[in-house]
Amino acid sequence: MKIQFLGAARSVTGSKHLITTAQGTKILLDCGLFQGRRKESREKNRNLPFAANEIDAVVVGHAHIDHSGNLPNLARSGYNKTIYTTSPTDELCHYMLPDSAYLQERDIEYINKKNRKKGIPQMEPIYEMSDAMDAIRLIRPYELNTWFQVAEDVEVMFIEAGHVLGAALTKLRIKEGSYVINLGYIVDLGRKGLPLLNDPEQMRDVDYALIESTYGNRVHENISNAKEELAEIINRTFERGGKIIIPSFALERTQELIYYIAELHTENRIPDIPLFIDSPLAVNLTFVFREFLDWFDRDTQELLRNGTDPFDTARIEYVRSVDRSKELNTIKEPMIIISASGMAEAGRVLHHLKNNVEDPKNTIMIVGFMAQNTLGRKFMDGLENVPILGEHYTVKAEVFKSNSFSAHADRDELIEYASRLGPVKKIFTVHGEEAQTLELALALKDLDNLKEVYVPNEGDELELT
Repeated sequence: MKIQFLGAARSVTGSKHLITTAQGTKILLDCGLFQGRRKESREKNRNLPFAANEIDAVVVGHAHIDHSGNLPNLARSGYNKTIYTTSPTDELCHYMLPDSAYLQERDIEYINKKNRKKGIPQMEPIYEMSDAMDAIRLIRPYELNTWFQVAEDVEVMFIEAGHVLGAALTKLRIKEGSYVINLGYIVDLGRKGLPLLNDPEQMRDVDYALIESTYGNRVHENISNAKEELAEIINRTFERGGKIIIPSFALERTQELIYYIAELHTENRIPDIPLFIDSPLAVNLTFVFREFLDWFDRDTQELLRNGTDPFDTARIEYVRSVDRSKELNTIKEPMIIISASGMAEAGRVLHHLKNNVEDPKNTIMIVGFMAQNTLGRKFMDGLENVPILGEHYTVKAEVFKSNSFSAHADRDELIEYASRLGPVKKIFTVHGEEAQTLELALALKDLDNLKEVYVPNEGDELELT
């Protein structure tokens, strides 16, 4: 049996890991989009590092685009077998994959319009809407904590990840001759105590494991700080008469922000400021949340049973039309705009940033992980001049970075989780920038239950025995 690391190795986005069994079965764990510099991203995402028609099964942990977003290209490239995931992820992908295709088509349309004026050759999107629909038709949902067969020699079980709605850790049971190899895919691992979701469940009894390292050398602030920081920023910006622009992942982070803002209103801790969810995808995903109440934690279920719906108040406007989105930039009164994409790489948030970044009354609030070379990372790193939609803008708005909102386990939580796996022959640290993944690996080497810790480079292929 072999494993090859084809994405999110010493980097965060573009998760892809290929398992090849002794019988020759090929199982792909995740098929995500790489996000970063435009040219590099296009090349990595368009050119799959394997023959799509040779893959026997695809297992997707959750719906975030860096884990599911290249499924349409996989289908376009010849894959026509089953994609296995959970029921909420299946439903979420019905919205997220077409949205990704739409954004790529519009992005290329915008670039080609500029290129025509410069005499530069036209470009094509990595995939189109029809490819997204082809991928969706291949998805088959399965429940948590139940073994199911994906190939003659491979069984899979999903385990609660506590990361986003529908997110699952994956345990694989792989037959090799007279014995079985158990492999754990612990990407992305959530945090205990997050609003809305259940806590992650502990995986045990694996021979090998892949574990994320997004925050492999950092310890998060307490999740309760997130609400305090949000109140502070809203009040401070409101007093200046400004707008709060929050680039946010459409899945989970947007819903968490809505939840906290609703609580702050109920507690009379913030003024009566309008909240606009300006992302058709986020709007759709927020309504998907209501379909899977059994995935929520007890507190949220009780809240909804009592008739209190934080996602449905008079202060929230869910923006669908482009015209209404544009209107928001002509309104001068204070407001909160939550818009995708989360790393500020595409979507309507770019237009809000362009129109508001040079006004010192406004605030740009960073509430999630920003991969290297993304626009969100440029804000986070304090650049004074940033490129938005092909033009450069001076950053005069306040930029506030919160480290409290993350839905990824931090260093201590990752180490604790790994320590409870039981005896493990080898653990691989993935899904983290190089500094994070190397430092987590060093910390994991101190655990008595882990025989060996390995930090793969992209493209590495190892044999597991």
